[in-house]
Amino acid sequence: MTLSSDNLIGGARIPGGGAPWRGVEAATGAALEPAFASATSEMVDQACRLAAEAFDSYREMALSARADFLERIAHNILDLGDDLVVRCMSETGLPRPRIEGERGRTVGQLRMFAEVVRAGAFLGARVDPAQPERKPLPRPDLRLRQVAVGPVVVFGASNFPLAFSVAGGDTASALAAGCPVIVKAHPAHPGTSALVGAAIADAVAACGLPAGTFALLFDSGLAVGQQLAADPRVAAIGFTGSRRGGTALMRIAAERAVPVPVYAEMSSINPVVLFPEALAARGAEIGRAFVASLTLGSGQFCTNPGLVLAVDGPGLDAFVEAAAAALPEVAAATMLTPGIHQAYCTGVAALTENAAVTVLARGKAGGTNQGQPILFGTTGAAFLADHALAEEVFGATSLVVRCRDEAELRAVLEGLEGQLTAALHMDAGDHGAARALLPLLERRVGRILVNGFGTGVEVGHAMVHGGPYPATSDGRTTSVGSLAIDRFLRPVSYQDLPDALLPDALKEANPLGLPRRVDGKPA
Repeated sequence: MTLSSDNLIGGARIPGGGAPWRGVEAATGAALEPAFASATSEMVDQACRLAAEAFDSYREMALSARADFLERIAHNILDLGDDLVVRCMSETGLPRPRIEGERGRTVGQLRMFAEVVRAGAFLGARVDPAQPERKPLPRPDLRLRQVAVGPVVVFGASNFPLAFSVAGGDTASALAAGCPVIVKAHPAHPGTSALVGAAIADAVAACGLPAGTFALLFDSGLAVGQQLAADPRVAAIGFTGSRRGGTALMRIAAERAVPVPVYAEMSSINPVVLFPEALAARGAEIGRAFVASLTLGSGQFCTNPGLVLAVDGPGLDAFVEAAAAALPEVAAATMLTPGIHQAYCTGVAALTENAAVTVLARGKAGGTNQGQPILFGTTGAAFLADHALAEEVFGATSLVVRCRDEAELRAVLEGLEGQLTAALHMDAGDHGAARALLPLLERRVGRILVNGFGTGVEVGHAMVHGGPYPATSDGRTTSVGSLAIDRFLRPVSYQDLPDALLPDALKEANPLGLPRRVDGKPA
């Protein structure tokens, strides 16, 4: 497929306006062809207008046809072949296995949501039949289904150029729900975005869908995103990125005449709790596994283990010694963008200069735009006294907190903001201590895992990738897994509507063969 720098609006390729800009090769900083130009205000307005016009038609299309559309997108992405992989590697600095794995995850998400759509359970169909003889008052006929909320804006993520970007989980779940999608491409990987966007646009055309079902807009700055967030035709927003960016979008959306939800996944340091029995039995083994997780993808994961908590003792010493021995063997890795690299260096410098923090180990030094891994240590008392120590440093760095006792460890956890994950390393003898922490952890995080690290996020029906603020803007939701579709649906109840006027999902004969609850019972 030919790489085009045009915006995709209404099935047409439209050149942007203003000064040209280019993607950058992450490893060298060299500019990449072709030149892109940002969408104009008129183009943003056109994309929103077409999405609004497409909404009613797209949301009521046959479920089987919508599922076929999602599968066609997956097929088209695979058909891009090595062109997509090579361009993505160049723009992000990520290695081929990571990009190929992420492509598989992206395709898998689309196919999973196709299965969800075909099954129809996401519609939540409920029927409470009329009871005209009920005393003292008759009951009306009540029927309920979930409907799509409207056009959705998705902001591509820098650290997942495929799985959280143009055709990522937000786009897949919104399209599955019946919402047209407008994607604001991330400027760090415009070529990757253009290729995937064209694959979606081709699927829209091949499936005969309304032209406004999908749009892709480019911008090197903030104007396009701000206009999209403020547009009254946009019903919801999906965002993965910094807390600053997410909260800015939340403010814009909240100040609209009709506020809309922003589902933003923002920041997390993902505490790792090491229990005594596990440390005594395998502290060194855990330390080596921790370094592998910390440095994966140059630490550029929202689930990166940025905080390690344990009660001081020989077991923790073994963990630290093993981690400190393993880290110097790890090479510095290219970071996604010069801006991310600079922010990482700033965060590392702040920790290095903190008098209460000790440098435990460093990885190998790197070159241009490469992040050197580093492990820090401090005490529980120092951590509790300095809120800055709990701030995320996006990259391969972590802070080991030596707690005086279990009470201090609990106090550290109590003081944390909302998190995406908490990892517990335990043996059988630690179950009592872990059980005591579980209620606290359930209040703080979206996913609790045992004897592993949060950097692996399985795409499935029971996965939660979300957490209390500021990990996400709405801790009741997930951006990964089949429940992600719920963000873009709302319930509508129909009272005494004639059967001929009811949507097929609620007709008495159930022509779609959907799973439904009748009088609260599965039917």
